[in-house]
Amino acid sequence: MKNIFNLIALFAFVLCFTSCDDDEKTDIPTLPVTPANLNGTWQLVEWNGQSLAEGTYCYITFNRKEQTFEIYQKFDSMYARYITGDFSIEKDPYLGYVISGEYDFGNGEWNNDYIVTDLLEAGSMIWTAKDDAGDVSKYVRCDEVPSKIVEEARADTDN
Repeated sequence: MKNIFNLIALFAFVLCFTSCDDDEKTDIPTLPVTPANLNGTWQLVEWNGQSLAEGTYCYITFNRKEQTFEIYQKFDSMYARYITGDFSIEKDPYLGYVISGEYDFGNGEWNNDYIVTDLLEAGSMIWTAKDDAGDVSKYVRCDEVPSKIVEEARADTDN
């Protein structure tokens, strides 16, 4: 009888641990990747898991109605740049939402199409290059591009 009691106690103990083993996962609300949900200004805060180097930046502002973008960047050059163009979003049945873009003035397409994931209501998203899973960017929503950056980037276009 004692062995049965010990066996039942052991079984109850194991059940407690297996039921407690289920971590409560809080679902973080995500949004579909649409022009309306991308509308506004986003700041690149991480590239390939690293913060941006001091003095570098990249802001992108999406216009949902026109499906256009404006980029203010000092990322791949020592000079600030202001870049404009059009973007589109497609839902790939295997990859999810993919964003692509084309620069104005016949400057061609973006180097990569990007799979957009984790578009959170809290205001962040992850872009992964479609052809290079190691190229990962994290953007956070912000109110606007700082005026100092706008002036710096547009100074080159005025010349």
